[in-house]
Amino acid sequence: MSLGKIIDTKNNDLFKRIDKQKVPEHVAIIMDGNGRWATKKGLPRTYGHKRGVDVLKKILKASKKLGCKVLTVYAFSTENWTRPTKEVDFLINLFNEVLKNEIKEIHEESTKIKFIGDLTPFPETLKKIISSSESLTKDNNAFLLNVCVNYGGRQEIVKVAKELALKCSSGEIKLSEVNEELFNSELLTRGIKDPELLIRTSGEKRISNFLLWQLAYSEIYISEVLWPDFNEFEFLKAIIDYQSRDRRFGGIKSLPNESFEDSQYSS
Repeated sequence: MSLGKIIDTKNNDLFKRIDKQKVPEHVAIIMDGNGRWATKKGLPRTYGHKRGVDVLKKILKASKKLGCKVLTVYAFSTENWTRPTKEVDFLINLFNEVLKNEIKEIHEESTKIKFIGDLTPFPETLKKIISSSESLTKDNNAFLLNVCVNYGGRQEIVKVAKELALKCSSGEIKLSEVNEELFNSELLTRGIKDPELLIRTSGEKRISNFLLWQLAYSEIYISEVLWPDFNEFEFLKAIIDYQSRDRRFGGIKSLPNESFEDSQYSS
């Protein structure tokens, strides 16, 4: 049996184990490890980023196949500007290249693409292709791909706080009206359900300023696999792990005839 058939068989076996009624509607991914993957192989870090794009395309297809509705990926953080200039320039050019080459297929598959973050520092050429890509796909409703670029969770929260403060000072809203629902309505992800699952690759155990508000009750899955080696098999493993969790949102589930005294120390 060929390697390809072995992989397909493993994927199908995992796919059959998944409860289609408990598939997360929104999955967020911190795609970590591109540079380290390339360095380990004696290749330029840029090669890892190119390989990472191919992996994203595969995971996008896998999430659609599974029945997910939204995929949000961390493509470029506000902290990434501190990387070497050549690498930053490469990433910006890579965004340009990928959008030009892939947007037609994305649109034909009825996928809506949305870019989340502060686009101000990017070159006009990139901002134009981002704008045209969002405009082309704005009416698609089969799937939503959020790409976080020049994004920071703390920065987003501060931005919303300032906007609400201005509305309060101008009399547009009352201070008593400020609540979670109103705060949500000002976020860059407004109108989108919060992620039920966050996947981070490369074994790092932190969320790195990603969707700090939105991830409040997300399940977190850490994969030791570097992003360029991540695949459908690893993605399905994450989904199966998610489905094994007991999502109680801070509450507890009492057993029959169980008193508060019996259950108050349950976790």
